[in-house]
Amino acid sequence: MSSLVFWTANQMAQAIRDRQVSAQEVLEAHLQQIATHNAKVNAIVTLDEERAKQQAKAADAAIARGEIWGALHGVPMTVKDCYETAGMRSTCGYKKFFDYIPAQDATIVSRIKAAGAIILGKTNMAILASDMQTVSDFGQTNNPWNPSFTVGGSSGGSAAAVAAGFVPMDLCSGLGGSARIPAHFCGVFGIKPTENRVSMAGAWIAPLEGNAGLQYMYAPGVMTRSVEDLKLWLEIVEGEDERWVYTPPIFPEVIEHRPLKSYQIAWTDNFGEISASQETRDVLERVAKKLIEQGCLVEKASPSDFDYTAAWENYGELTGAWLATRLMPTQPILLNNLRKLLAGGAVIKGALRGSRLKLKQYGVALARRATFTQQMDRFLSQWDAWICPVIPFPAFKHHIPGKPIDVDGQQMPYVLGGVAYTSIFTLTGHPVVVIPVGQTKNGLPIGVHLVGKRWKDYHLLALAEKIVEVTGAIAHPPGY
Repeated sequence: MSSLVFWTANQMAQAIRDRQVSAQEVLEAHLQQIATHNAKVNAIVTLDEERAKQQAKAADAAIARGEIWGALHGVPMTVKDCYETAGMRSTCGYKKFFDYIPAQDATIVSRIKAAGAIILGKTNMAILASDMQTVSDFGQTNNPWNPSFTVGGSSGGSAAAVAAGFVPMDLCSGLGGSARIPAHFCGVFGIKPTENRVSMAGAWIAPLEGNAGLQYMYAPGVMTRSVEDLKLWLEIVEGEDERWVYTPPIFPEVIEHRPLKSYQIAWTDNFGEISASQETRDVLERVAKKLIEQGCLVEKASPSDFDYTAAWENYGELTGAWLATRLMPTQPILLNNLRKLLAGGAVIKGALRGSRLKLKQYGVALARRATFTQQMDRFLSQWDAWICPVIPFPAFKHHIPGKPIDVDGQQMPYVLGGVAYTSIFTLTGHPVVVIPVGQTKNGLPIGVHLVGKRWKDYHLLALAEKIVEVTGAIAHPPGY
């Protein structure tokens, strides 16, 4: 059963429906994998084993009666610890909330459950989602590919759990690059859907939300081992929600079945002053070459009118404004962390300014955001997708937050280097898929961003599937 834990969620669900394997057997295989490896990885911080066993037994009984709960019937999953999960501890990695047990689920948790999934536990995250490494009051999460290296953050436990075979799917989230950076560092697939396509109700635990959660930029996500599972997740969780008025009704996307050679794809390895590492550039060039060999029109291109430094500041402004009016129980901690990271460049400069914005200035910042979104829309209208780095470098060794990171012998600012690529699409709201496409000479994963037009998420996923057929799948970490 060891290979079973590296099946995709789709494969597991189909095997359970076809009675090739029982939900209880699937669960036991994952529990054994967790018991064997979680101590050295520290991906899962709350394990609801007994309730999961009861649900798996009930799932098998339902199958015996001819009942199918949904597309994920009997499939075990985990959830990032910032999401509300009814009856299960939810903490944001902060010891002050270790005893907090929500009364209801976040909307996407309830929709995943309604599709038949079994919530096995909660995954570690950077304390209060405030870093691109995953260290919380539950401790540090280590990269399954090499425990001396970070998994990224803040959804580091999510990526590690999927990479290590603890679960085939984990519900994560991101504001800067919290879901995409760990996917890249750990060699798994991830998606940030178009902003507000998926409800964020309950995406922050209630003690942190105050009167409302973040109404812009923050997005749900998922970690998986296939593009097919990303699509399945989106089909299950998207659509309007009475608890989150910003999400529109589901509308169909007509997907054309096109050969890969008909696609026009742009790519770049540089955003403003931030260039990717040599190993990252090499991987991007290999992907571009493979697509050209398939007959695609592939060109190195970027939006000519886009001011990245101004966009990073704008992203920082709007994030800082949120921090100044939300998260009240922990606001002093988070704002103090921003000041410690002042060397982070444009993002931190903008965040500190945003924390002091007056109403008129806030309105101007929102208008600037709209301009950046329109500029990105115009660029992407010329292409089927845009390929760029997730982050300028692969996973690095566990590191002091705020300390510059060595990239090819040059010192890169910790924060700006970390979110230079991810924050742009957080700001503009465009859908992004992370695809693992290569490895470093040391065997660490390297992924790429595949960016698409807003509200064309399924078009983007269709292209991602075709690209994976060319680039090939990434193996799971050795020893698991």
